[in-house]
Amino acid sequence: MTTSNSDPELRFQHTMWASMLAPEHMQKVRDEVTERFVPAGAFVCRKGDPVDHWMGVIDGFLKMSSISPEGKTVTFSCMLAGGWFGEGSLLKTEPRRYDVVALRDTRVAFMPRTTFNYLLDHSIPFNRFLLHQLNARLGLFISLVEYDRMLDPDTRVARCLAAMFHPYLNPASSMQLQISQEEIGYISSVSRQRANQALQLLEKKQLLRVDYGGITILNLDGLRSFPQETER
Repeated sequence: MTTSNSDPELRFQHTMWASMLAPEHMQKVRDEVTERFVPAGAFVCRKGDPVDHWMGVIDGFLKMSSISPEGKTVTFSCMLAGGWFGEGSLLKTEPRRYDVVALRDTRVAFMPRTTFNYLLDHSIPFNRFLLHQLNARLGLFISLVEYDRMLDPDTRVARCLAAMFHPYLNPASSMQLQISQEEIGYISSVSRQRANQALQLLEKKQLLRVDYGGITILNLDGLRSFPQETER
């Protein structure tokens, strides 16, 4: 993981909360947030690490996961450009409870704990944003329990793809998503081959289109309610 020196303004171009801050608060953020480059396959942070920063994706793709005592990898979430994470651990002042790995070359913004706490103390819009984000993340994690325990692989792929389109968790996502079938397998906890089968089915149902190097979402509500939506 190396330090990068790109234009500070570009660090926040996809970040929802940045536009909500007062000018003097945003200037403090610009001055104190740093950036690091994380190559594909490298750890951004590991389970058990001390939590000293709030982190955001400038560009790239991260996976948040943990390994169970039985050796099973459980994927909690993925983060694209504009997504920020780690607020729960900062608020509770506890060690990191998950691993975050770069699935492709990624630039990550690091906001120090002191800056994060300053915004909590001085910015009502920032507090409102965090409430909405924490609520969205809670809903996502509850749904992941259902995905893992109750849903078949096709439905799991559909719902995990749909979860990537959330204004608070992944605000920069467009309907054209540059993602490989291997990456879809990672976030859905299925093999690449099984992810390919699921994508073929979802394409047949006209919920998405498989493109070269990615997918285009055609019916986001249909993905969220699959398979019920296709049975009507």
